[in-house]
Amino acid sequence: MTGAAFDTAVIGGGVAGLSAATALAEAGQRVIVLEARGQLGGRATSFIDRVTGERVDNGQHVLFGCYREMFRFLARISATSNVRIQTSLRIPYLDLEGHRTVLACPPLPSPLHLLAAVLDWDALEWRDRLQVLRVGRALLRARKQRIDTGETETVAEWLTRYGQRGRLREWLWEPLAVAALNQPPSEAAAAPFLRVLAEMFGPDPTDASLGLPVKPLDEVYAVPAKQYIEARDGEVRTHALTRVHLNRDRVARIEVRGEQIQANTVIAAVPWFSLQSLVGGNTSGVTALLRDAARMESRPIVTVNLWYDRQVMDDVFLGLPGRAMQWVFDKRQTFGERASHLSLVSSGARDLMALDHEALVAIAAREVAESIPGARDAVLRRGTVIREKHATFSLAPNQPSRPPVRTAVRGLFLAGDWIDTGLPGTIESAAVAGHRAATESLAERTQ
Repeated sequence: MTGAAFDTAVIGGGVAGLSAATALAEAGQRVIVLEARGQLGGRATSFIDRVTGERVDNGQHVLFGCYREMFRFLARISATSNVRIQTSLRIPYLDLEGHRTVLACPPLPSPLHLLAAVLDWDALEWRDRLQVLRVGRALLRARKQRIDTGETETVAEWLTRYGQRGRLREWLWEPLAVAALNQPPSEAAAAPFLRVLAEMFGPDPTDASLGLPVKPLDEVYAVPAKQYIEARDGEVRTHALTRVHLNRDRVARIEVRGEQIQANTVIAAVPWFSLQSLVGGNTSGVTALLRDAARMESRPIVTVNLWYDRQVMDDVFLGLPGRAMQWVFDKRQTFGERASHLSLVSSGARDLMALDHEALVAIAAREVAESIPGARDAVLRRGTVIREKHATFSLAPNQPSRPPVRTAVRGLFLAGDWIDTGLPGTIESAAVAGHRAATESLAERTQ
């Protein structure tokens, strides 16, 4: 595929695809992005609510200060101001009685700031607080890439091995694990969780700080990325259902609804569950890859959005330990007065997926009323539910190996949160894979 109109065709307009495409555009490559859906953003995007007219995220996404590749992507497209980062980690919680407590890291070196925060956390009895000291050395080893776990050990088994029990486990480690891995600690492998901890509690104390988008997700990165690519002679298409035809060890052609696209290189930035429908022809060069991708299991996330007749929260977000909905975010306080809803998230929500819309709204509204004093007299005006069946891939120890960005087919690369980055299925993993795919594709041309 020489003399092509584009240097690279990036298939998929989510974080992975757009980070790869903008990195290539920055390197002087002419890029085309092909997105099958009607808008960019993939599994991290927004839509307009048909009743309120507000832009609503298709799921709450939180960044951490350690998301270096994601922030490198945002800096490239002049979009870092679209995310507000805490000066230090601070997480407010409401217990089942509605009592508020805050886990706040003091200005100490990492990971001492986490240990000190837990020791000062009034949500715990002293015997629970002291347990955190047992993981200090494990965090330091993880920072040096010495992951203290076997291939089959689960998060639950690792926590038990380090004596993490009781309320410390219930309020800190398990919510963090479920939020990061989207899977119960009894199922998810410990190694990705330790990698998350190593990144969060790295040398810089702000690595653990939370970052919240201050705009709807597509405006945070997808729109500015599109503008960046088009300003550098690239092209971005939506409604561009694509098929890549292979001839064993090479890309034969790229077709978009019958139109042939000329490009020297292809980066397939699609999820694991879409890879098989993307490629056709003689796929013998990627047989094992397609088989493993098809065997990867998915894990869901359920998000419930609630509109009230008044502002009901003083915090931007709250942890709700012991509930079906683990976190609640006040979008009015992050997006401004143009938004007026709460967004409640349940990760690892396999049991909730079978419930209907009314039941899920009722659960979320009841937990808000029981937890947040300001909501008890408020009137619920509207509730919507977003079920993301394929929110992330399973991190159970028995799952197929995740692939690298390079494939056995010359000119064909992969990107996505499911690529072997060592991280769970986060937007940071997607950005890492996107940048890695861009780098590897440029390197292949010199070989």
